[in-house]
Amino acid sequence: MKPALLRHCPPQGLTRIMVRVPNWIGDAVMATPALAAIRRAFPRAQVTVVANPLVAELFVAHPDCDRVIRFDKRSSHPGVGGLWQFCRSLRRERFELAVLLQNAFEAAAMAVLAGIPRRAGYRTDGRGLLLTEGVPAVDRKHGLHHVDYYLAMLRALGIDSDDRRLRLHLTPAEEQWAAATLGAGEWLAVNPGASYGAAKRWLPERFAAVGDALASEYGVKIVLTGGPGEVEIGADIACAMHTPVHNLIGGTSVRQLMAVLARCRMVVTNDSGPMHIAAAFGVPIVAVFGPTDHTTTSPLAENCRIVRSPVDCAPCLLRECPTDHRCMTRVTAEDVLAAAREVLGAGR
Repeated sequence: MKPALLRHCPPQGLTRIMVRVPNWIGDAVMATPALAAIRRAFPRAQVTVVANPLVAELFVAHPDCDRVIRFDKRSSHPGVGGLWQFCRSLRRERFELAVLLQNAFEAAAMAVLAGIPRRAGYRTDGRGLLLTEGVPAVDRKHGLHHVDYYLAMLRALGIDSDDRRLRLHLTPAEEQWAAATLGAGEWLAVNPGASYGAAKRWLPERFAAVGDALASEYGVKIVLTGGPGEVEIGADIACAMHTPVHNLIGGTSVRQLMAVLARCRMVVTNDSGPMHIAAAFGVPIVAVFGPTDHTTTSPLAENCRIVRSPVDCAPCLLRECPTDHRCMTRVTAEDVLAAAREVLGAGR
């Protein structure tokens, strides 16, 4: 017997699907294989992604969705009233199915208030009664990669896919902008931030040492990437480096950041959203992991090295370290350099 979703929503019958994606850039990138599976399962449907304004930029010109609707909780109508107003506008879309890749109660409430008759997602955050196709929650804390977490939910609904490839897309104009912004030569990106919290950030002076060494050894140029909240970190790294750097931290949109990373020969990064963006474009990666679980959020890149120092308190998944940050301070510049040399050697 077919799963309930496909009994009520035959693939050839649906015309309008809403997909609510996660609120973090990294999680949203890791949800792109699931979005591709939805597109394949319902080839005739118009697939609309609903996302916060930052994450929505990932899905502009994306081949697996037709439209992007931005939901900004911090707009001029925040709170419950803002959600209700937003859902009134969603009602006019007449969606037939909502696939909730975001785990929050709010995502299910949004689908109910928008009058969407079929609502599929994990039964998390106390929202089970709001779902018409609820899937038992899977514990992500024990080795299940986030990509597989989203695909497992779809599999339980009858949407099968073994394709774990991350998918992002750039326009020719964006590629041309990055080429003009960076200029000639081979570029290596240093991405020292992590918006989730300071505990995920490796030491700026060590990023600087790695950048200097790789620029000297391989003749690459260094570009610093990151968001507005990481401007001070970028300034500290630029001041500490002897090599000239192109500091773009806080100076690019999400789309521009994507285009810059896609042009790089390698990215040295913390566990962060840009790390997953780089993986989606097949860019080789050296990633420093500390308080987060590398088995569940590692970048799905062919040429990648994870650098970490196993300590008893990791992974703690905390935003701020309550002790001495040993999971990060024990990772040396030489550790990261050794990994980078392996990656650059493999790239050749």
